[in-house]
Amino acid sequence: MPRIYLDHASTSPPRPEVVDALVAALNLADPGRVHTEGRIARAVLEEAREKVAAFCGTRMRQVIFTSGATEAINAAVYGAVTSGRGDHIVCPGVEHSAVRRASERAGRVSVTAVDGDGRIDVDDVLGAIGPNTALVHCQWANHEVGTIQPVADVVAACRERGVLVHVDAAAAAGHLPIAFDELGADLLSLSAHKLGGPKGAGALLVRRGVRLPPFLVGGEQERARRSGLEDLPAWVGFGAAAAELADGALELEAAAGGIQTDRLRCAALAIPGVRTYGPSQPQSRLSSLLCLGVADVEAEAVLIGLDQAGVAVHSGSACSSESLEPSPVLAAMGVDADHSLRLSVGWSTTGDEVEVAAGALSGVIQRLRSLRR
Repeated sequence: MPRIYLDHASTSPPRPEVVDALVAALNLADPGRVHTEGRIARAVLEEAREKVAAFCGTRMRQVIFTSGATEAINAAVYGAVTSGRGDHIVCPGVEHSAVRRASERAGRVSVTAVDGDGRIDVDDVLGAIGPNTALVHCQWANHEVGTIQPVADVVAACRERGVLVHVDAAAAAGHLPIAFDELGADLLSLSAHKLGGPKGAGALLVRRGVRLPPFLVGGEQERARRSGLEDLPAWVGFGAAAAELADGALELEAAAGGIQTDRLRCAALAIPGVRTYGPSQPQSRLSSLLCLGVADVEAEAVLIGLDQAGVAVHSGSACSSESLEPSPVLAAMGVDADHSLRLSVGWSTTGDEVEVAAGALSGVIQRLRSLRR
């Protein structure tokens, strides 16, 4: 029986159109050269940039291609701190580890609290801003529990105070409409592989008028904002993924994902001792993601049991990741990560797969509990 993949929030398989575009770009030349081959490569690269810009609601000149969201985040932090604005950074406690660690390495960090749903308090974030604050972080949506943050409120308030704000949209992109120019954020990071694009591709969006020192130096690529030979196959694949989500396709996929996670939620809550983490209101969370708490059984055992049943999911426990510590996001929420499971659907998930996974979840938990008697 084919395996069922419910870990799209970690990485989503590349769409067929993405693979085709990536393979077609493998033999392209250096887009920085003036010969015919170089000009062809440049045209293909800028076409991909245009697709990503349209997907993000901005102009091509605001898009800096990177190797992924992690590089984009590090570039945003480095640029803000080295531009003379100060060395203080405000970071909510549920930000991704790339955001937290890049900030800790760059300067002094004020970590702000969240409520039990993982939602930030705008007043707390603004209250942490001081005279030497170089940057404020605010993720668009949380990668562990799906909480959609009041990002527009934070951005507007930071703009009034003249403080740069960075939005991590890696979890949100592909599931929520991204309108960068309308939002007014200074910096926004995203990753292609989260939405069915290739691994090794991402982008940092920079608001018009914002000038930051480049993180990677050594060449004049990306209009001197990111050095290194352009990774044409990856970035062309990114453009292809963005194009697949145009013309209402994103909304259709998000609606389908909501139906699928609702089915998983109903099946999970029918199991005694299982609860959900994150907002209860559908409009306050990503439709593609479901975080569960399982009483009496460690999540690692459930994860392994599901894997043996052919279903791939994720847990916030330290044992299921490369980290030696459990999810700091769940810790900030006051949640026991060792009893948490994350199920996430994506573009390739089918209704039949969800039905099989729902039955497997119940069977695995019941079997593990029976072993404790």
